[in-house]
Amino acid sequence: MTTQLTAPANPVLRVAPAAPADAAAYFRASLVFHADVSDVASGLAVVGDPGFVVLDSRSTASWDQGHVPGAVHLPTALIAEQAEQLLNKSVPVVTYCWGPGCNGATRAALALAELGFQVKEMLGGFEYWVREGFEFETWEGREKRAADPLTAPVDSDDCGC
Repeated sequence: MTTQLTAPANPVLRVAPAAPADAAAYFRASLVFHADVSDVASGLAVVGDPGFVVLDSRSTASWDQGHVPGAVHLPTALIAEQAEQLLNKSVPVVTYCWGPGCNGATRAALALAELGFQVKEMLGGFEYWVREGFEFETWEGREKRAADPLTAPVDSDDCGC
């Protein structure tokens, strides 16, 4: 007698989904480590202290091209020597770099965490900040572009997420 093994017809289910409790723990942990640009923008828009600081970990040339208004500029290579002079360890830090194809914000978050800072990474980085239509600063002043309808809702401030 031969046993025939068949693969699931749906490639999504070739590896079974996690148990609900495991999935909840994983996704809860993801939210502990990450924030998206819309949530960061919303947090920065509140009147008064947002309760966190945004850190741009890119080079000076990149910073000059554009950055989140109010962000602290601290390239990753300088975090070890300058973070404790520029940042308060009691205030959570949200790091960002260029975009989803860049892990500079991850490296910056690691360097800060190793120094004892509370830290999250802003998913999407500067690219998605601009693509979602949020105002940014350059060496020439402030700019704002229309939101990309593939990344942000059209005619609404709420994506429903």
